[in-house]
Amino acid sequence: MTEYFLQAFIYLTAAVIAVPLANKLGLGSVLGYLIAGVVIGPIIGLVGSETNTIQHFAEFGVVMMLFLVGLELEPKMLWAMRNRLLGLGGLQVVGSVVAVMACAIYAGYQLSIALTIGLIFSLSSTAIVLQTLSEKRLNKTHAGKNAFSVLLFQDIAVIPMLAFIPLLALPELVEQAQAAVSSMSEQHEQLSLVASLPGWAYAIVLLLAISVVVLGGHYLSRPLFKIVAESGAREISTAAALMLVIGIAALMSLVGISPALGTFLAGVVLANSEFKHELEANIGPFKGLLLGLFFITVGAGIDFSVLFADFAEIIAITLSVMLIKAMVLYVLALIFRIKGSDRWLFTLCLAQAGEFGFVLLNFSVQQHVIPTDLAQTLSIVVALSMFLTPGLFILFDKVIYPRFQVKTNQREQDNIDDEGTVIIAGIGRFGQVVNRFLISNNIKTVVLDYQVSQVDTIRRINTKAYYGDATRPDLLKTAGIEQASLFVVAIDNRESSVELVKYLHQTYPKLKIVARAFDRGHGHLLKDAGADIVESETHHSALELSVSSLQLLGNSEEYVLRRKATYKRIEKEASKRLYDFWLKESAGERYSNDFIKLFMLYEERLKQAMDEDNAAHHADVDLQHAIKLTQQSDGDVSAND
Repeated sequence: MTEYFLQAFIYLTAAVIAVPLANKLGLGSVLGYLIAGVVIGPIIGLVGSETNTIQHFAEFGVVMMLFLVGLELEPKMLWAMRNRLLGLGGLQVVGSVVAVMACAIYAGYQLSIALTIGLIFSLSSTAIVLQTLSEKRLNKTHAGKNAFSVLLFQDIAVIPMLAFIPLLALPELVEQAQAAVSSMSEQHEQLSLVASLPGWAYAIVLLLAISVVVLGGHYLSRPLFKIVAESGAREISTAAALMLVIGIAALMSLVGISPALGTFLAGVVLANSEFKHELEANIGPFKGLLLGLFFITVGAGIDFSVLFADFAEIIAITLSVMLIKAMVLYVLALIFRIKGSDRWLFTLCLAQAGEFGFVLLNFSVQQHVIPTDLAQTLSIVVALSMFLTPGLFILFDKVIYPRFQVKTNQREQDNIDDEGTVIIAGIGRFGQVVNRFLISNNIKTVVLDYQVSQVDTIRRINTKAYYGDATRPDLLKTAGIEQASLFVVAIDNRESSVELVKYLHQTYPKLKIVARAFDRGHGHLLKDAGADIVESETHHSALELSVSSLQLLGNSEEYVLRRKATYKRIEKEASKRLYDFWLKESAGERYSNDFIKLFMLYEERLKQAMDEDNAAHHADVDLQHAIKLTQQSDGDVSAND
């Protein structure tokens, strides 16, 4: 028992040390897990023989990840993305299989082995790519969305691959393995519902298992989770979510299907369930921990003896596979008009082999399609390509993306032949509202922005804007800063906006300056730099949303407007006091404890003011009600007279 605790401590310690360090260096958590595995495995030797066993357990991280991916895929969404899913994803798989297979045949492998190698290497790492794109906030980019379509098709394509691979079995491998298989079956019997079934019967069992997942997920899961939810026990809700995932994984294993694919299908079935978010919340922590453990075991499981025995060959194969896949992806990016830096991100992020490569490799060996020694080599190639993937993201971040940014911004600044009463720096979502309001009130503006794409977009809707850096004094003079009455600072860079306000205040003291703040701290810096008025970009919209919420809860308009006025009065008073205190105590640094105490004091003051206002409101209502009753009574008396 002590040994198991020690091993668990080693794995967790490696993760706790390596992942934050990797994130701090900009390498990403996936590379951190892989490095942790290599360090505690091949380098130091703290873990060893148990790695394969732990990896089987850690693969539940992949299973849970695909279940959560499936939860995000509503059938309507799948139908909407069918062109990218089938077109881009399908062509990527077919193109990669054909290209890798051709190279394998050229290297002297039989057609069946070459085709299997092509199938294995056509898949990319869903776990690494999705997690890294999410961490770097690239999943919503054009490249991220297309990469997701390809990965989704690959995950679905594994099902027919698993059905097709047994047809490629080599007779000589079957004969060599018969004795070993019978011997091992005597020592360790593996549970299976399809081990001795003929092909037609296996197909029926397969369809039945999938039907159970689909129909059970649709009709049985809802009553189950409703009963669990009514119990009110949080731990039972978590247990039910784990029971569902593990149960489906076990069923899929019994019928010879990858557990990850079964849970992915279940996730798609439950995508429209009202318990979707509850499932995500319960499964998410287990997924993250087990997925990290899976990557650690990948790093720890690299057999350096096999690697160093054929080091040059394995490195050459790894780089060749990644290059071939990258070429296929780049051509598809051209065909599907993925442009600019997105094209390179799409190409690089999918150039590796994936975790399903291990699944197909093990399955291919079991089905006597690939010899064991070749499978060992290919397994190292898959692991190395996954290991190199975070490096490709770093290459994109540090080398490729900055060059595209430079190329984009190489356009010369516009010649400004216009002057206005107001100059607006920044034409994003905030600046657009300000500009539209001023123009509608017949106030002439000059709009500047350093984002070429933003300027071009604004011009398409017939709004005049100039490309240029508003922090440059020569450009400001050209824009008519000396004649302007007001300057609106709405640029997206915090530091640059503060420096710009400081320059304007010192150089043009008569100029009125209005600035957009991201938060209270940024607002204090802008005010200290010389801005006349500072507004938070979310303050008024949040306040209006709060007012609407009160009205929707059944309160009268008069009551809500009164509460709004009270809030604004206390907020204005608090802002002034907090800013004065910030000047004295914080001087632009992190807020002190006294500052926080003052902030909390005003939170109590706001609650007190609201309570007083509420009491006054009810008193007014009672008074009006009493007056109304008196008037009614007087009317009744007059009628009797």
